[in-house]
Amino acid sequence: MAKGKKIGAAGRFGAGYGKVKKRLNDVEAKQRKKQVCPFCNGRAKRIEKAIWECQKCKKRFAGGAYHLEQNS
Repeated sequence: MAKGKKIGAAGRFGAGYGKVKKRLNDVEAKQRKKQVCPFCNGRAKRIEKAIWECQKCKKRFAGGAYHLEQNS
């Protein structure tokens, strides 16, 4: 029996959970990207759910729960 290919970080769930694994991969990929501070263009880091802190200017601000949403 051939082994199946694991799907990124969601491969930890094993077999099943197809659509859920794909959605989880999308969220976790956005979450792990480098986030940009809207004030100084420094690096923002997630402190808590929806609370972010800039590493450069030390400002704390609210944003998206898992990633900062870019308003275009």
